Amino acid sequence: MSVDVALSRDGRRLHLHEGPIDLMIEAWGEANEIAAAHAQAIAAFDGLLTELAAELPLLRQPLVDVPPALNGSVAQRMAAACWPHRAAFITPMAAVAGAVADHVLAAMCRDRFLSKAYVNDGGDIAFHLSSGEQFTCGMVADLRAASIAGRIKLSADMPVRGIATSGAPTKGSGGRSFSLGIADAVTVLAESAAAADAAATIIANAVDLPDHPGIRRVPAWSLDPDSDLRGRLVTIDVPKLDASAVDRALRGGWEVADALRARGHIYGAVLALQGRFAISNAIERWLLAA
Repeated sequence: MSVDVALSRDGRRLHLHEGPIDLMIEAWGEANEIAAAHAQAIAAFDGLLTELAAELPLLRQPLVDVPPALNGSVAQRMAAACWPHRAAFITPMAAVAGAVADHVLAAMCRDRFLSKAYVNDGGDIAFHLSSGEQFTCGMVADLRAASIAGRIKLSADMPVRGIATSGAPTKGSGGRSFSLGIADAVTVLAESAAAADAAATIIANAVDLPDHPGIRRVPAWSLDPDSDLRGRLVTIDVPKLDASAVDRALRGGWEVADALRARGHIYGAVLALQGRFAISNAIERWLLAA
């Protein structure tokens, strides 16, 4: 096994790492159930990176009219989550972090009795809630700062089991993924982490001012030769914008988010750019102060 495994002293938190995948896992329940769930999570994670690498050429291809012939269960989750967005440019890689989180969570909860649990893959989170349970998740307004700007209260009776955040990793923030848009952060709630991950990518791309001369963009492959975005221009710097420009950019993303919510693809979204926000009505009452 090539997976790095670390367990907290209380036995409730598990850290799994291999290559670019870094998972933080936590579970609540009887000690023996948590231990068994952790063992199942480790087994599901071991070999996953190799499985994904074997299908990378297909996973990096844009989705068109025919679903890709993928074999791995995580690869299939990725494609399924991105499929509703195929009218825009998207590859299954847009949902990789969320799909990994969903896969490991499903494995650790199988035949186990846990009151609640989550798998956090770099901020894209899949979670399990039994009846009456709830989570409060921190929300960032800027991926560069990664400080908590608000909290979202999630309860078991909500049709939400995944949350994901996307945005432009500008100004040397070191983000692993790129964005076609200029959002500081777009947080999406959906029925799975993979669905939230894909939708957050699409919405973040739509928060944009395509003709603004001060926004710096470069071809994705100049930053990462293996990027699935290839020669498409990705954002690397956004100047200080006036309030009307920020609102125009947010409006573009909000319209996409609202359409996705109307079609049942997401539960809601919070969009942030330079201290201003656009919030989906579906989650406004669940948004708490930081």
